Amino acid sequence: MTIKVNAMGDACPIPVVKTQKAMQELGGAGTVETLVDNETAVQNLGKLAASKGCTSKTEKLGENEYRVTITVGENAKVEEQSGECYTCGKPKTVVVLSSDKMGSGNDELGGALMKAFVFALSQQETLPDTILCYNGGVKLTCEGSESLEDLKGMAARGVEIMSCGTCLNFYDLKEKLAVGEVTNMYVIVEKMSGADRVVRP
Repeated sequence: MTIKVNAMGDACPIPVVKTQKAMQELGGAGTVETLVDNETAVQNLGKLAASKGCTSKTEKLGENEYRVTITVGENAKVEEQSGECYTCGKPKTVVVLSSDKMGSGNDELGGALMKAFVFALSQQETLPDTILCYNGGVKLTCEGSESLEDLKGMAARGVEIMSCGTCLNFYDLKEKLAVGEVTNMYVIVEKMSGADRVVRP
């Protein structure tokens, strides 16, 4: 069985949401073919497939037109929950960085405070599980960021660092991402919803 999904022109995270619903509608093995119009959506669908134990392939049909085919096996984990495990009762902590500045008021002071926050965070004995960056927060994970080395140090210690792809594109920073991975709003919501603690400086 094959289900076709048209997500042309749909903003993030709608292509992912539509595709996951189609995967669930299969009710077993089959394929889902999703049409999208940008590479970020292609990458997000590939990550969705991998997270569910499925395979995917991409065909470029024309300028700004891609077909992503996801093959769902009998044992694929297509249920709505992400299936992420909690580790031995340790609370899952997510840090949200929605700006490259901390607090409101003076921007120079705000930038210095955020730099100090990220440094202090990197020195903690127990690090967060995930750092989510969106809106101006994606500037912290890109080339030229004064917090880059602290973030790289945390990534090396196993912290998952994720930057919103739509935000990177908006600020024209996608090619300058220097730590972590690109993500989408669907995953951001999943990570925040599944956290025991969400920290927002």
